[in-house]
Amino acid sequence: MNSQVLFDGLVNGLAIGLIAQGIVLVYRSTRVINFAVGNLGVLAAALLPLVCLNYGWPIWAALPAALVVGTLTGTLVELSVIRRLFTAPRVTVLIATIGVSQAAVAVVAALPDVRNALSAQYPVPVQGTWSVGGVTVTGAQASVLVVVPLVAGALSLLLNRTTVGRAVTGSADNMPLARTLGINPKLISTLVWTIAGLLSSLAMILVSGLSGGVTAVTDLGPGTMIRALAAAVVAGMVSFRWSMLAGVAIGVLQAYVRFEYVTEPGLVDLLLLGAVLAAVWAYARRDDRARSETVAFGPRVRAVPEHLRRIWWVRHLGLLAALPVAAAAVLLPLVVTQSSRHLLYATVLAYAICACSLTVLTGWSGQLSLGQMGFAGLGALTAALLTRGLTIGLGGDTRLIVEPLPFPVAILAAAAGTALLAAVIGFAALRVEGMLLAISTFALGTAAVGFLYRMDIFGAGTGDSVAFPRGTLFGLDLSRERTYYYVLLAVLALVVALLSRLRRTGPGRRMIAVRDNPDAAAAATVRPVRTKLVAFALSGALAGLGGGLLAGAVQSVPVTERFFQVGDSLMLVAIVVIGGLGSVWGPVLGSVWVIGLPAFFPGNELVPLFASSLGLLVLLMYFPGGLVQIGYALRGTVLDLAERRLGAAGADVAAARVPRPARAPATARAERRERPEPASGKPVLEVRDVTVRFGGNTAVDGVGMQVQADEIVGLIGTNGAGKSTLLGAIGGFVPASGTVELLGHDVSGWSPARRAALGLGRTFQAARLFPELTVRETVLVALEARGRSGLAATAAFLPGAVRAERRRRAEAADLIDLVGLGPYADQAVAGLSTGTRRIVELANLLALDARVLCLDEPTAGVAQRETEALGPLLLRLRRELGAAMVVIEHDMPFLMSFSDRLYCLEAGRVIAEGTPEQVRSDPAVIAGYLGTDDRAIDRSGVV
Repeated sequence: MNSQVLFDGLVNGLAIGLIAQGIVLVYRSTRVINFAVGNLGVLAAALLPLVCLNYGWPIWAALPAALVVGTLTGTLVELSVIRRLFTAPRVTVLIATIGVSQAAVAVVAALPDVRNALSAQYPVPVQGTWSVGGVTVTGAQASVLVVVPLVAGALSLLLNRTTVGRAVTGSADNMPLARTLGINPKLISTLVWTIAGLLSSLAMILVSGLSGGVTAVTDLGPGTMIRALAAAVVAGMVSFRWSMLAGVAIGVLQAYVRFEYVTEPGLVDLLLLGAVLAAVWAYARRDDRARSETVAFGPRVRAVPEHLRRIWWVRHLGLLAALPVAAAAVLLPLVVTQSSRHLLYATVLAYAICACSLTVLTGWSGQLSLGQMGFAGLGALTAALLTRGLTIGLGGDTRLIVEPLPFPVAILAAAAGTALLAAVIGFAALRVEGMLLAISTFALGTAAVGFLYRMDIFGAGTGDSVAFPRGTLFGLDLSRERTYYYVLLAVLALVVALLSRLRRTGPGRRMIAVRDNPDAAAAATVRPVRTKLVAFALSGALAGLGGGLLAGAVQSVPVTERFFQVGDSLMLVAIVVIGGLGSVWGPVLGSVWVIGLPAFFPGNELVPLFASSLGLLVLLMYFPGGLVQIGYALRGTVLDLAERRLGAAGADVAAARVPRPARAPATARAERRERPEPASGKPVLEVRDVTVRFGGNTAVDGVGMQVQADEIVGLIGTNGAGKSTLLGAIGGFVPASGTVELLGHDVSGWSPARRAALGLGRTFQAARLFPELTVRETVLVALEARGRSGLAATAAFLPGAVRAERRRRAEAADLIDLVGLGPYADQAVAGLSTGTRRIVELANLLALDARVLCLDEPTAGVAQRETEALGPLLLRLRRELGAAMVVIEHDMPFLMSFSDRLYCLEAGRVIAEGTPEQVRSDPAVIAGYLGTDDRAIDRSGVV
């Protein structure tokens, strides 16, 4: 590699580093990955040639003006968009920045006389060319060499060495504490986005000067964006110095690879994918906050009350509402007869199928993917390959010949292949969630476009597309556009019906449970890893299916433009958000809105803007539930009318007319699981020498304890004594050394879900449960411990799966009645009081049929009256289950009134054990925890 190539790579790397510093700046202050980091400055970059070339401004007057406009653009975005979403989930703000990025490009395109200015040579403040040591340096490169280090140094000094910088970092790390110290987080956010606007403007002006025109960077390409993201992630999303160094390294690497491997232009994207995955993996291990964000801002659907579900037309209200839509979709090609319109309609349907994959992965599982069209493209290329057939060498003269497959079979096989690929990638991404997964999938989509699509096996080579003829299906000639449209309509209807079925049954409930609260799901015997892999695989299959059908619409697989690019992945996110994330109808509505509207109004310049970027921003800020939220509002009105008109008496009459499934006995334990029993006289739970360390801190230090059958054991101690950590070690939620024996089995190496399946029940101090599920659905999640409903059996409506779902619903109704939660059965858990959620937890323990119950502060956040009622309820639960209990509680009278024995912990060690009276009178306990004033100990009275 010659010195000129190295120098060019260094200069480009400095520009990448400057963009990466803009990403780090916003992330350090708001924990948001700003995908508008480049396009935020596009307006300034476009104004500079506009006023210089069209209006004759001198460069040294136009440059400050452009920078001021770009800086104010950052301020305006913060005040109008970011401020509106200030308390929204961070992933929501990430999606909003995608809309801001697209809107910025649309604003530039709408500027008067902009096209001539953008196509001309870009004005730069420093003119000329110099030769230094055999290296040619242009004026644009000299500007980068001087400006970028100065700006980077000033930014690092501001954020790391000044009071303002400390305020920015403190506001991001602990916003409530920052407020108490007099720091206004909203003011800090405005300041940061203002600086981000300046950085973005400066970066875009410099990059435009290097490329010779703003046309090349009017929309900051995915290639440049992924390079800046990679540099930021390598820097841990916090270091300005390392983000700049990483940007320079990426620029030099890119120059080297492109010089040495001219025939492999996408190799850089593949290497960056590896770098991003490694950096994200390492970062996730260092900072758990990066993994705590889930996507759960879809519309909350009002559940149909159980007594109304017994009425046929109420139970099938969604189907009745869908019939007019289905009729219109069937009649549309008969009314509009042009083949070109039929092709357009088919494209809308294919995009809706692709978007259904995000309903599963993002809406239900909470994993944000920004590279989903990469799976669609790979599925389409695989399907095209299978229709041609292939020969695989197995060594020597041995060959495996795969005969060409028919078009429909090839698409189904490709969907199965993308499902497997998605599951493999999902397994690799188990430690990476939220925004970091978004970066990883964005890198995957970029690598797919740059490298994977052009692999020799797919046959694209240096061409722009791969042929993909349609063939026939059951004798139907799919080459006719109308016929192909109807085939896609049938496939979409089948996909929507499948997802509707899954959402109402066990697979969908498990995905949402794992999304909302993985620990609580594991305590209900749901395996989070397996559930996430199922979501990844199902989403991959749908993406591959939709990609194959989309390519079939144009009878080719474009690899350079049109369908399967990174921008299309971002558009797919816009489709599901605009339609309604998490709703099975959201992809359909969103596809009609985003893909259909611009085609229906081809001459209107405002419709594409409102159908994508502007529409996305408006819905995120004012209607986060999407278009489907309107339908849900109408549905709620109909349910209110049905409730008022029928009344309780009418509901009883309707119930009498509709046969009900056979119900379990009133004990709600008709199908009680076979539970292992320990040897006579042996404890049901035994802990020996359990130690838990977090870094250099020892939270639990060599603790041992025993719990006998039907015994209630209390854990007491000061805050930080290690009580909750000990329960976490018993349940398998924290890594620990030592031995845990449950019902005679050594479960030390078992997962939490496996321990729960053996008979360990667990409640948590926060009592969050699953906010987006109803009480009934929450109990149904726990009831699956008695028999899991499989994905394939549920999707295929097999009789066994249907009967099992009906049986579980009957058991859930009995359990809910047993604990007195009937009036709350169809309310979302998020809307319940803490005390009511505690009772839902107890219903879950009944559903699990647990033998050992670990209860973490069951009275935390509960009113005094509810606390007094909780004690007898716990005793009733023990009698009902015949279970032993381990209870952490700070309410000493409450705990001592029904505990058989107590353990007191201090600094992770057991300092006393025995009966309540023995522990209460122990000198070490008195000195370290209880004190000598009996009034403090008896403050709550006797339960």
